[in-house]
Amino acid sequence: MKHRKLKNSELERKTAAQFIASKKTPLIIILDNIRSLNNIGSVFRTADAFLIEKIYLCGITATPPHKDIQKTALGATDNVSWEYAESTLDVVSKLKSEGVFIASIEQAEHTTDLDNFFLRKDTTYAVIFGNEVKGVSQDVVSESDIVIEIPQYGTKHSLNISVTAGIVIWDLFCKL
Repeated sequence: MKHRKLKNSELERKTAAQFIASKKTPLIIILDNIRSLNNIGSVFRTADAFLIEKIYLCGITATPPHKDIQKTALGATDNVSWEYAESTLDVVSKLKSEGVFIASIEQAEHTTDLDNFFLRKDTTYAVIFGNEVKGVSQDVVSESDIVIEIPQYGTKHSLNISVTAGIVIWDLFCKL
């Protein structure tokens, strides 16, 4: 069997209006002080791909519109719901009061490996991704319901935030 790449016109992609009207995946992304505009754009694009409910951009995390976010987001900032908040901890507190389950993605004591984290279908989850150097703030980690870690076996014990987000969002999307 030979494979032929599909043309963009054959991909049956949603229009912006269809995306906005679509039932969303009960998953919220919180970006905690992300400095790279390209990482922010990449997370928007991944959020678009999996119909993520919302993104919170916190602290120093830049907000659209910005040409360097747009470079990797490719228009996803127009479709994915987002909100800026100065304090990640305030967002976590607000979401917890609404019954959202909070998960930090971090290397910490007493973590749960991503492959051992199981979700309930009747719950909305918020997943926090941290700064490229410092990770998720300790005060935010302390307020999380769980800390999830992606097992790594090489000499470098960190992944780029956009790669981490892609792995985690895909895994949780499949589990939901």
